[in-house]
Amino acid sequence: MSLLIWIIVGALAGWIAGLVVSGRGFGLIGDIIVGIVGAIVAGWLFPRLGVSLGAGVISTIFSSAAGAIIVLVVIKLLRRV
Repeated sequence: MSLLIWIIVGALAGWIAGLVVSGRGFGLIGDIIVGIVGAIVAGWLFPRLGVSLGAGVISTIFSSAAGAIIVLVVIKLLRRV
């Protein structure tokens, strides 16, 4: 059940990040991957910065989306170089 929740949260977070950064999503698999990577980045970075978006599924989706946005922006910057 936990894996299914990771996939759903990853898909939603990746889709939100895709809309914010590029104006569109990356397809179902791409959104899931971007969202899960974003969740990992947010889970590592936010506690070190003292950022907490609360508890629960909604805050998890938003923090994962924020992490995914960070990942996508870094990728865009690296592609320019």
